[in-house]
Amino acid sequence: MRVERLSILGLGLLGGSLGLAVKRALKGRTVIGYAHRPETLSAALERGVVDEGFEDPCAAVAGADLVVLCTPVLMLSPLLARIRGSLATGAIVTDVGSTKRSIVAEAEAILPAEVHFVGSHPMAGSEKRGIQFAKADLYEGAVCITTPTARTDVGALNQVEGFWRALGMRMTRLDPAVHDQLLADVSHLPHAVAGALVSMQEEPALALCGKGFLDITRIASGDGGLWRDILIDNRDSVRQSIARLIKQMQGLDSLLEAGDSEGVKRWLESAAARRNEMVERRS
Repeated sequence: MRVERLSILGLGLLGGSLGLAVKRALKGRTVIGYAHRPETLSAALERGVVDEGFEDPCAAVAGADLVVLCTPVLMLSPLLARIRGSLATGAIVTDVGSTKRSIVAEAEAILPAEVHFVGSHPMAGSEKRGIQFAKADLYEGAVCITTPTARTDVGALNQVEGFWRALGMRMTRLDPAVHDQLLADVSHLPHAVAGALVSMQEEPALALCGKGFLDITRIASGDGGLWRDILIDNRDSVRQSIARLIKQMQGLDSLLEAGDSEGVKRWLESAAARRNEMVERRS
């Protein structure tokens, strides 16, 4: 199936950037958008993000070959229930959610058998929010994770992965539960840590912070509602990640308590070596 009519539900940073990316990479497709705020739809039409815009998601998905859900994760299930009767037979539905276990399970339970769901998580984004920050190259070069299950239609999976590849993404597959465990470590916990680093500071210290502190806490500027949903939805995995981080910090605390200069150096050098290896693998 060639995607001719694409529906994007949610026109914030990710949804807006998706429309712009499709317009650049997949010319000739009709892009339909849904947003609950009229001003967002107006901005999307004005910027050429979408060809048509609707405040009703059911109208937005009518006749679509591919529907991409770009709303916060806890809004996805109610949205699926709302649009299920308006989806065309054979339509493919995917999403950009940062958690996958609950989304995939709910989608498979809600959607009719003649509609195919494939979980997706494009690892792209920013601490910025809103269609005004959308850009056509947001997805280019980034990793996109699909999370198929035993119920996933193979043809639909290939279509979705081909779609993301056409936008310049690198693909990998994970089980939904494994996805949530791994992303808790490398995405969800870091956001919480950035928030904690900012929250623990006294005003005199904040007045002295330099570029390093601003760099490491940049993601703390992200949307609180969106990240609340992610942390709540994946709370069991995030709590496991917090416990492992506490263990690391307790290990460092013990070295500092003992005045173990060589131990502290080894701890730091081990972390530096692991990060350097990670950077080399990505280059």
